[in-house]
Amino acid sequence: MNAVDELRERLGQVLDPELGASIVELGMVGDVAIDEGGHAVVHVALTTSGCPLRAQIERDVREAALSIESVKSVELAMGVMDPAAKAALMQRARTIAQTRAPLTTIPYQTPVLMIASGKGGVGKSSVTANLAVALAQQGHAVGVLDADIWGFSLSRLLGIEGEVKARDGKMQPIEREFGEGSIKLLSMGLLADEDQALLWRGLIVQKAVAQFIEDADWSGIQYLLIDTPPGTGDIAMTLARLLPQMGQIVVTTPTRAAQRVAARAADFARKSNIRVLGVIENMSPLRCSCGETHALFGEGGGHELSNELGVPLLCEIPLGHEIAAGGDSGEPAVLLEGEHGTFTTLARKIVRDVAPPAGAQGCTARMLDSLERAVENSQPS
Repeated sequence: MNAVDELRERLGQVLDPELGASIVELGMVGDVAIDEGGHAVVHVALTTSGCPLRAQIERDVREAALSIESVKSVELAMGVMDPAAKAALMQRARTIAQTRAPLTTIPYQTPVLMIASGKGGVGKSSVTANLAVALAQQGHAVGVLDADIWGFSLSRLLGIEGEVKARDGKMQPIEREFGEGSIKLLSMGLLADEDQALLWRGLIVQKAVAQFIEDADWSGIQYLLIDTPPGTGDIAMTLARLLPQMGQIVVTTPTRAAQRVAARAADFARKSNIRVLGVIENMSPLRCSCGETHALFGEGGGHELSNELGVPLLCEIPLGHEIAAGGDSGEPAVLLEGEHGTFTTLARKIVRDVAPPAGAQGCTARMLDSLERAVENSQPS
């Protein structure tokens, strides 16, 4: 396979954020070229010139192109579909909606954020818990999946307990309200004793994660956050297969060792056609009440990793006892933050810039009602 064909294949994994179908399949990708120096030029046609999702589509196309080893730089030529092309897109979308049954109760339009690290001990679970609560406090319905099957901890961190029951053949996540929103959680911590070691291997673990996604009722959520185990093994590959709309947020500490391992997690994501959305640096220099700053774990690792990956540094979370204390009590530290706190600000950035919730702001949203009506009208009565 030559480089251009490989690039088209990778672009086939880029989804329209609202229709949940490949931009190649929808006819949005035009000419594709790669010169001898590795400079790629990709022509993409949007449904409207003012598409609010343009930045996300551009970012995803760029990610897909740069995941190919021979591509060193990318130029995007963005255009607008003519009426005939728009009509053809809607016909393709209608056919896809009729023939492709969803694997899960999670709509393609729902942002799925995979919180990954590559190594343990960087505070990935506490970041997941506090970010989920911050999103809920801002009025969102947030699903949280604890996919760290062996090292489950989110039930304790979020103060959520109870018996997971089934209704209509689907597991019902346990829900807790936070502010104007809520969190729905599924975790092995709700199914197994906290002190119980799970002696599970590959296929069993993959099946457990798949059941948490396919056999659970996630309806009504606006975001799904997934806390993943360290590394790039079976669980991450299972998630990539089941949730093609998933994007990755990489958590690292300021140390170079953590930064290099986190880079491998991002490399796995790109090779699996998972968008890398940004970097979070945890355990950043401690701000002492005396006014001094102490870099107990070094400094600068988050900046270096974000520059290397070409993605934004979303936030730096300073080292402090509040996060650990909040996790032990089941009352996450974000609950004590003010309006300008670290996690509150991070959640606003996620909603505004990184992964806006599905809604009428999208460029294809205006066509969705007619699409749904067309599908419904085509069903036999």
